[in-house]
Amino acid sequence: MVGVLDIEGACAEWTFPAEPGAVRTARHAVRDALRDWGLEELSDVSVLLVSELVTNSLRYTSGPIGVRLVRLATPGPLAGTATAAPVVLRVEVSDPLPDPPRERAAGPDDEGGRGMQLVACSARRWGTRRGKSGKTVWFELALPG
Repeated sequence: MVGVLDIEGACAEWTFPAEPGAVRTARHAVRDALRDWGLEELSDVSVLLVSELVTNSLRYTSGPIGVRLVRLATPGPLAGTATAAPVVLRVEVSDPLPDPPRERAAGPDDEGGRGMQLVACSARRWGTRRGKSGKTVWFELALPG
């Protein structure tokens, strides 16, 4: 695992090898970063959704998996201004596969197919974007307070 935590505490970023232990290691890294930021309240849902997205990456790609947490400010009441304090946590999971994930309708007895439904139902917003090599799936959670 390669990790970076910026000096102002607004971003934490890791790269994990595409190995089975990556999911557990990613969960611990995210939980530790949120604890360091005083955002324990978001740990359970963040860790659950990161687990789902990293598992999806492991299932479909053999390349490195990136996980990034960013505390963002949303635009203030005047166009182009930002609030003083971050109000959104954005979580991003990247991998080398360019194909975006698909929400599937899982049947009652299906073993899989619920990960993106969990993200869609639990996050404030979510989406995907293509990168130079691969894609990033992201979701946002409102910060407490």
